[in-house]
Amino acid sequence: ALKLNEQDFLGEATCVLSEIVTKRNRSLTLNLQGKNGPGGSKNFGTLTVHAEESCLSRMAVEMKLHCSQLGNKDMFSKSDPFLRISRLTESGKYVPICKTEDNPLLIECFNFNSNGNHVLIGQLHKSVSELEKIHKERSGANLVFPTHRGQEKVLKGQLFVDQFIGKEQFSFLDYISSGFELNFMVAVDFTLSNGTPQDQDSLHYIDPSGRLNSYQKAIIEAGEVIQFYDSDRRFPAWGFGGRYGGTLSHCFNLNGTNAYEVEGVQGIMAAYANALHTVTLAGPTLFGPVINMAAQLAFQATSNDITKYFVLLIITDGVLTDIQETMDALVRASDLPLSILIVGVGNADFKQMEVLDADDGRRLESSTGRV
Repeated sequence: ALKLNEQDFLGEATCVLSEIVTKRNRSLTLNLQGKNGPGGSKNFGTLTVHAEESCLSRMAVEMKLHCSQLGNKDMFSKSDPFLRISRLTESGKYVPICKTEDNPLLIECFNFNSNGNHVLIGQLHKSVSELEKIHKERSGANLVFPTHRGQEKVLKGQLFVDQFIGKEQFSFLDYISSGFELNFMVAVDFTLSNGTPQDQDSLHYIDPSGRLNSYQKAIIEAGEVIQFYDSDRRFPAWGFGGRYGGTLSHCFNLNGTNAYEVEGVQGIMAAYANALHTVTLAGPTLFGPVINMAAQLAFQATSNDITKYFVLLIITDGVLTDIQETMDALVRASDLPLSILIVGVGNADFKQMEVLDADDGRRLESSTGRV
């Protein structure tokens, strides 16, 4: 193994990650210097650092499918077929998907039964590229039915791809390196379950010794990283779930004025501390209004050709009351340059929120069926 203490020292350089990824070519050249700082007239040379994002696929595919000549599974009426598309995971299991890499997809056609015992009509395995080929050739692919012996019976029923549209999806780094400026936003939970701020057991308790509470830690840790990407350091800050001016509000300006922006991370900290003296904790816990507000700002920027990428940090202690409304808001905002971070504080059970991150391969679905 390489031992650094046995190597010749040539020079060193330091930088922060934001200096690299904000460059259009994601490369940064630094002047090397000695261990004691710049070496005067001595030239230590330069070091070029290049950042590269690793991802399996940037492509999302929109398709329209239909089947023909399917076998009838109902005795006294016609079948009610529907399709389910799944991808193969590393564990060898299939999970329903809406987008995939070019791995084989399992496409199953079922006959719908109201009791939930849907009957398999037929299935087939095709990759995205094979489905694209079916679309281009305007041909059909025969469904098969698995037998007990591990074999497959080829059926007359066929699957057709009526539409195939590939869309490139851009990542956070794509926006940043293309000149987009980051706009950090924060929303703080003021529901009663946090505990009275004057109580030392409260999650909102401000310790006179200067020790940060959980909300302050989340603001500092996220804000101090993101602020490097925001040139004006003016951050929208809201509260939700509290009585502001005597009225219950699920999205109010944290600084208590008509302006929703504050100056820098310390501005957020000061507005939060002041709000604890003017806002009465209430409830319930609703995310929808603050997500909609953040989405509105992102939409306005996009409509005015302003190159900004928005990040909303929601800090909360409790279980969501409006889970479906939150999913609807997230789906509506999914086409905008907006990322949403949810940080849970305290000892509540946050498992309910795991469905919001879609890490298990299942895309969020709104109440209208949009994903």
